[in-house]
Amino acid sequence: MTLTSVLSALPADPRIVVSGNHATPWHVLGLVDAELDSYRLWALNGQHGLPDRPGVELETSFVGPGQRRSARLRYVPCRLSMVPSLFHSTQPPDLVLVHTTEPRNGYVSLGVEVNVIPAAIEAARARGGRVVAQVNRQMPWTGGAALVPVDQIDLMIPADGPLPTAPPGRIDDDYALIGARVADRVSDGSCLQAGIGAVPDASMRGLVGRRGLQIWTEMFSDSVLDLELAGALDQAVPIRSSFLFGSPELLDWVDGNERIEMLRTEVSNDPARIAANPQMTSINTALQVDLFGQANASRISARIHSGFGGQTDFIVGALHSQGGQALIALKSWHPKADCSTIVPLVDEPVTSFQMSAVVTEHGVAQVFGHDQREQARALIEQAAHPSVREELWEEAAGLGLA
Repeated sequence: MTLTSVLSALPADPRIVVSGNHATPWHVLGLVDAELDSYRLWALNGQHGLPDRPGVELETSFVGPGQRRSARLRYVPCRLSMVPSLFHSTQPPDLVLVHTTEPRNGYVSLGVEVNVIPAAIEAARARGGRVVAQVNRQMPWTGGAALVPVDQIDLMIPADGPLPTAPPGRIDDDYALIGARVADRVSDGSCLQAGIGAVPDASMRGLVGRRGLQIWTEMFSDSVLDLELAGALDQAVPIRSSFLFGSPELLDWVDGNERIEMLRTEVSNDPARIAANPQMTSINTALQVDLFGQANASRISARIHSGFGGQTDFIVGALHSQGGQALIALKSWHPKADCSTIVPLVDEPVTSFQMSAVVTEHGVAQVFGHDQREQARALIEQAAHPSVREELWEEAAGLGLA
C-alpha cells in the first residue's frame, strides 16, 4: 500500500483527523496536502503551519494558533471529554494521520499526544477509513493508551525529526504571588490537574514541599517533573495524563518511563473518574470572571479564541471529589488589553461557572457555597484590582448584587 493508493480511495472532500497540539506529523501532512485539492482537516489545538488555503476547511473543538482567525475555520463547540463521540456521530473521519515511535513488539507508541487520537482511529477503521503514521525515532515511548497495535495502521512513513519543545516560562512577581496563594490551598495527598503556563507553573513550584501528591490531568509540563524530582509525588501512583509538552529534559524523562500512564481523552476528562481522585484540585485560568462567578476562557470580542477544552470537565470532577476544589487563577488586570479581568457581567459566551474560588494577586475570593451577593462581595474585595472596585460596586448594585 502506498500513500497515493490510500488517498485515491478517499471520498470527495474527505475528513482527515491529524494529531494536534505539538505532535503534528508535519512531513506526512505535507505529502497529503500536496496530493489533495480539497479536504476537511480536523486538528485539536492546531499549531502554526497547518494548511490554510482554498480547498482546505479547518475543523476543531479547540482552536490553536494555526487555526485562530482563519476564514476557513469551522469551530464545533464541545467539552473535550465528549470530542471522541463526535468521531462516531457528526464528525466521522475518513483518514487519520498520527505521529508515532518505531514499532516494538507489535506496537507503536503515540508518545507525547494520545488525546482524541485512539477514538479517531477506531471510528475511521469502523467505517473503512485508513490510518497513516509518520514514524519518528525521536518520539518518546510512552505506555497506557499511547500503545497502538501495528495492525491498526495501514501505512507507516519514516520521517525523523526533533519534537517541538517549550521555552522556559517567565514567572513575574504577580504570577508568583498567585501561585503561592494557590499552593497554600493544597495539602499533602491531593491530586492535581494543571496545564502549562505561568499560573500552573507558579502553583506547582509552591508545592515541592508537599508529600504524597498525585497527578491526574489533561496535560502536563516540566512542573510535574520538578515535583517528581523534589519527592513530592506518591511513587505508588502513576502520573496520568493525555498529552504533554515541555523541555527536552521532560521528553527524555518520559521516554520509556513506566511512571507515566497515558490516557484517552474520554478517560482523562471523564468528570466521574476525575471525581474519584482524592482531594482533586483543578487549577485553570480565564480571560474574564464576572460577579456571578461566570468565567470566559474561550472568546475575545465574540470571536472564538480557544474553546471549552477540559476546563468544564475538571471543574465538575473536582467539585464532586471528596475534599476537592476547582480554582480559577488569573491576574486581576489584563496586561495586553489594559483592562480588569474581573467584570460586572461577561459579554461573551460562558466557558465555566461555579468554581470553588477565584485567585488573583490581590487575594482569594470564595465562590462556591455562598449566596450571589456574598460571591460578588468576595470577587470585588478579594480578587479585583483596587482601581476598579468602586466601579464594580456601582455595577453590582445595578445587577441586584449589592
